[in-house]
Amino acid sequence: MTYTVNCSILLTELPLLERPAAAKAAGFDAVEFWWPFASSVPADSDITTFENAIRDAGVQLTGLNFNAGNMPGGDRGLVAWTGRESEFKDNIDVVVGIGERLGCKAFNALYGNRQEGITAEEQDELAVKNLAAAAEGVARIGGTVLLEPVSGAPKYPLLTADDALKVISRVKAEAGVGNIKLLADFYHLSVNGDDVEAVIENHAKDFGHIQIADNPGRGAPGTGTLPLGEWIARSRELGYEGYIGLEYKEPQETAFSWAIRQRVAQ
Repeated sequence: MTYTVNCSILLTELPLLERPAAAKAAGFDAVEFWWPFASSVPADSDITTFENAIRDAGVQLTGLNFNAGNMPGGDRGLVAWTGRESEFKDNIDVVVGIGERLGCKAFNALYGNRQEGITAEEQDELAVKNLAAAAEGVARIGGTVLLEPVSGAPKYPLLTADDALKVISRVKAEAGVGNIKLLADFYHLSVNGDDVEAVIENHAKDFGHIQIADNPGRGAPGTGTLPLGEWIARSRELGYEGYIGLEYKEPQETAFSWAIRQRVAQ
């Protein structure tokens, strides 16, 4: 099984730039990150320091989010955020640069919350334009834009796989881009009441990425009741060949105990 450790939610006892090395020490060769900077266009020195932490750890960066705003404060993306269009466009170039230098090909564009005073139709129209621009940007390095349903954010409009797939279809139809795919986070889909088995049966071969956490609690696999192993296996059977992103909350000491048990059992 090819896992990639989300170093923005795991190993948080350590400074951000020490986490790739900790993931490597735990036996993993790949990592992914939410946007690791405070602004859409960070200083070159900050970018270099981040990239060096990945290289020095000897891991592959497999996924990176576009800037999603102030995530701890409740923001969930700039894609549909009226008034931050130029900032998002500038962020695309930074993301592409990092991806090109580190060989990263998958880039998660969080849609953004609904805004007061702006109609949903206006936001959705802007989102199509921004997603098309992002797709065109990462296409320069053979990259793919990912679109993700999210739970726990009351103003975030993409809750089910179908919600995201409708946006993806619209972007493809209106902008003529093909490199935008669903990020299937089995935890978010399950919490939001989606039929995860049906999503897998109908779309697994077209998933851009899979992420996992157990429910309840968004903990490590085995701490809840979701049949994550079965869902992953079925996705593989139906043609998904990518990484499995570990995007759950668990203390560093026990973060990967389930994986150790799995390897021993095999």
